[in-house]
Amino acid sequence: MALQQIVEQTVSGLGYDLVEIERSAGGLLRVTIDLPWAAPAEGSGTEQFVTVEDCEKVTRQLQFALEVDGAEYKRLEVSSPGIDRPLRHAQDFERFAGELIDITLKAPMGAAAAGQVSANRKKFRGRLERADGAGWQIVWSDAPEPKPGQRVSRKKVPAPVQVLGFTLDELREARLAPVIDFKGRKPRGGVPA
Repeated sequence: MALQQIVEQTVSGLGYDLVEIERSAGGLLRVTIDLPWAAPAEGSGTEQFVTVEDCEKVTRQLQFALEVDGAEYKRLEVSSPGIDRPLRHAQDFERFAGELIDITLKAPMGAAAAGQVSANRKKFRGRLERADGAGWQIVWSDAPEPKPGQRVSRKKVPAPVQVLGFTLDELREARLAPVIDFKGRKPRGGVPA
């Protein structure tokens, strides 16, 4: 059986989702897992995260499964996706709609680039939203965020909000933007809990 199949069966059999498998130099096999996601019901705002115990459980089971199948690796590393989690499947985009993400397109925008965006640009950071019809869009403004305590003039004209629609086939890579807030988690609405 192929390495990908062994890892997928073992991880899903334990009740986790396989996010990524990576083989690195020196025989390192890196497996990234996450908890399964279901669309949240109204009023339930608690999101669960992968713990060290979850990673230990998957590591023990994978070591056994890989040894039985004779897969070659020198070191196994099982971890959670982290704050810059890759988005690979349509379900990932559903799950993280409304979040800040980084995307890289396979090809530059070309003639579709209207306004202030360079036609050669491939990388964007903005809020992920569902587009009208089938597809997704990213919404951003190139205005710098004001620094804490900085006064912002009411007379200053805000930078225009820009929107780029895309399909999953047009993406080379998509990840959650690694934003760290030391004041605690905020719900998706942006209001502190």
